[in-house]
Amino acid sequence: MLDPLADEYLQADEEDPALLFTAAYNEFSGPVFGYLRARGVDDPEAVTQDVFLALYPKLDSLRGGLQGAKTLLFSIAHARMVDHYRKRERTPDSAPYESDLDSRRAPSAEDQAFGHGEGLGVTELLADLNPDYREVLALRVVADLSLEETADIMGKSQGAVKQLQRRALSALRERALLRNGTS
Repeated sequence: MLDPLADEYLQADEEDPALLFTAAYNEFSGPVFGYLRARGVDDPEAVTQDVFLALYPKLDSLRGGLQGAKTLLFSIAHARMVDHYRKRERTPDSAPYESDLDSRRAPSAEDQAFGHGEGLGVTELLADLNPDYREVLALRVVADLSLEETADIMGKSQGAVKQLQRRALSALRERALLRNGTS
């Protein structure tokens, strides 16, 4: 569902890069943020802004209007996500928090706020999935990209993307059933 500015862009002169940028930001900033967050990027807000900053200089040569901007945005977001993991591989591991060494008597505010100890959340379920499964779910479900767009970004055929999505959803369903004790 397009927002009013996206409708205005489609009805106006499609050669206006400022209007295209505004419409693209309003329409796709949430899905780009969701994609980056689902893929485990440490600061998805900052990377989302970086993605849109990378889009802006390319608007003059962009073809395809709002749909072309969507494809380019998610291609840039995917590249930034890959860069994030490459950088993380080169960064030394930080020491994890060890609750056994914490001398506080009351539970931490973080544990209370996030309900730690109450089972796994969606992020933990996704973390156990095969990386290709996580990627296809993030692009198809979170980013709401088409099969063709997902296939282009992942460098796979549309049939392979369909199969990956089916297998990913099946694996996710199985994990959720096991987690809930209904299997």
